[in-house]
Amino acid sequence: MPALIQAHESPDTRWFALRVKSRCEKVTAAILHNKGYQEFLPLYRSRRHWSDRTKQLDLPLFPGYVFCRFDPHDRLPVLTTPGLVHIVGIAGIPVPVDDREIDAVHAIIKSGLAAEPWPFVKVGNIVRIDHGSLEGLEGILIEIKKRHRLVVSVTLLQRSVAVEIDRDWVSLVRSTHRPGPPETALPTASVASAQFPLRQRTFY
Repeated sequence: MPALIQAHESPDTRWFALRVKSRCEKVTAAILHNKGYQEFLPLYRSRRHWSDRTKQLDLPLFPGYVFCRFDPHDRLPVLTTPGLVHIVGIAGIPVPVDDREIDAVHAIIKSGLAAEPWPFVKVGNIVRIDHGSLEGLEGILIEIKKRHRLVVSVTLLQRSVAVEIDRDWVSLVRSTHRPGPPETALPTASVASAQFPLRQRTFY
């Protein structure tokens, strides 16, 4: 997805993950946008049931996080944003999110297909979607209750997103279950939902 021209763009501008206060994702994203930053808050539609009614809500795919493009050398305006807890990083240094992972999440949101948060996944068959609105996107194929999902991850956060797909849309890129060249036939998908604990990586 092409980057928008923003007031804070520079050659060192990258995508970073911002840890924000619970239920403040939308407010913080709106403030960043008003400051001239390119922010990204991916949402999904969830149906919630109460005793007297049912309501559809737009909830964050990555609860507690907002993505933002900025120059880490000029981060003070970001740090002073209401609702911000910290910029995600390692050993005191802000770490950018891989552009390919951001692009993959953008593609899922733009596709309009049903998506939902998913436990971080590192195992499974790597596939490529050959048809439809997600054509060219790669991820991990899983099967839950006879329905197939493509899982894409944001490695820095150790969080994943699953989008429901038709198995006929995909072809195998490689299998992580045995070494060797890419296979030509797609084997039966297996559940690959190993969850890894979120390691707190902070920058103040």
